[in-house]
Amino acid sequence: MKKKKLTTAGGRPYTEFENSQTAGPRGPILLQDYFLHEDLAHFNRERIPERVVHAKGTGAFGTFTVTHDITQYTKAKIFSEIGKQTKMFARFSLVAGEKGSADTERDPRGFALKFYTEDGNWDLVGNNTPVFFIKDPKKFSHFIHTQKRDPKTNCKNPTMIWDFWSLNPESLHQVIILMSDRGTPFSYRNMNGFGSHTFSLINKNNEQHWVKFHFKTLQGIKNFTGKEANDMKSTDLDHSQRDLVEAIDRKEFPKWTMQIQVMKAEQAKNFKFNPFDVTKVWSHKEFPLIDVGTMELNEIPENYFRDVEQSAFAPANVVDGIGYSPDKMLQGRLLSYPDAHRYRLGVNYENIPVNKCPYIVANYQRDGFMQVGDNGGATTNYRPNSFDDIVVDESYKEPPMQMESNTADWFDRNENDSDHYTQPGILFHYVMTEDERKNTVTNIVNAMSGISGEKKVEIINRQLCHFFRADKQLGMEVAEGLGIPIDDRVI
Repeated sequence: MKKKKLTTAGGRPYTEFENSQTAGPRGPILLQDYFLHEDLAHFNRERIPERVVHAKGTGAFGTFTVTHDITQYTKAKIFSEIGKQTKMFARFSLVAGEKGSADTERDPRGFALKFYTEDGNWDLVGNNTPVFFIKDPKKFSHFIHTQKRDPKTNCKNPTMIWDFWSLNPESLHQVIILMSDRGTPFSYRNMNGFGSHTFSLINKNNEQHWVKFHFKTLQGIKNFTGKEANDMKSTDLDHSQRDLVEAIDRKEFPKWTMQIQVMKAEQAKNFKFNPFDVTKVWSHKEFPLIDVGTMELNEIPENYFRDVEQSAFAPANVVDGIGYSPDKMLQGRLLSYPDAHRYRLGVNYENIPVNKCPYIVANYQRDGFMQVGDNGGATTNYRPNSFDDIVVDESYKEPPMQMESNTADWFDRNENDSDHYTQPGILFHYVMTEDERKNTVTNIVNAMSGISGEKKVEIINRQLCHFFRADKQLGMEVAEGLGIPIDDRVI
């Protein structure tokens, strides 16, 4: 292997790596030892801001292959023909934990995908659950604050968590999932992924359908129990990271099947609940899963920071044939995700290789932090102009979105949509096995046992009300586990 010269960042060959330049063997260091200051200055700046959420994660490159024809629903080129392959990048993560937290914490898992298509990058940014805790983005920062650290003690605080959840019964569906063994996946390879939100598909005739994206693991679902997850914390904090890297190194490439649920626009107008509510799921019986393709991860990045830490996903990045929906949480994320990346990585974050569209990008954005490309060269940086050859392709024009109202106001998110209990009850009583129900109750009791302070009884009783309304057995067993006599329960 050809040897490389040691150099400064500017490329100057450098010889004195081990010792600082001083005035004599025991004298003070000289300011002119440029390499010393360059090295220390770079070290001081090695850490970019941690993601506010999804701070700890892992990632891999791979390929998406179309296996079934869905062109009746979408003109997106990624789905244009059976057998078509598209390069992609996936990042899995914890939601609430910091970068040094344990991979087996009880927490939802991020499931973020970037597809490098010829019509631009498509980012599908979801979780390992089909629902979320809240349905309006105005609550998001407040929810995340409860999952982080108490501003006084700087410790995680169960009282904050359960106080928020008990005051927002819309969270119950996700809470039940989180408190089940699905809240502690064995590995990223052994969990499903979901786009969670409702999106739209548009076909070549400009016909629109509503869609939900699902990714079913072909490795099989495997979860830790609460005890197993806690035991793993003391054994390997990076269990999920190591598991993915080692599996791909062994060429045991993990795979997922992409499936979609499709709802017609007419069905959505008269549906029994708001189909754009991210706290609810669509029945698989009413809207069966349709096979689309297979995702395979087969390449670990050569440098974690370059590709995983600097990867940036935004649900705003859709492509021709895939669009948004009136899902309020999705609408909030369209703004907040790109804004977070501009803060953390710089305004030109989409020039970073892992985020860069590998096909032609033509626009008038120039300058700013981290401009590592050609910055548009000598081309014109305004429009309209008489000089460049950038044209508008009208074939990409999106059909107009029909608004259901022309009244602008602050509407109660739960008006005519306040059933927060039926789906969590079905999940607990009919979907879970007896062992899964038992583990869920145990996990809830352990988590709620940490509630303290003068509002303890009020918070516990309020949350118990939600459990009873979802399923009587669930409420009874949680109350019993917390040692609350039947006569004292608020049902």
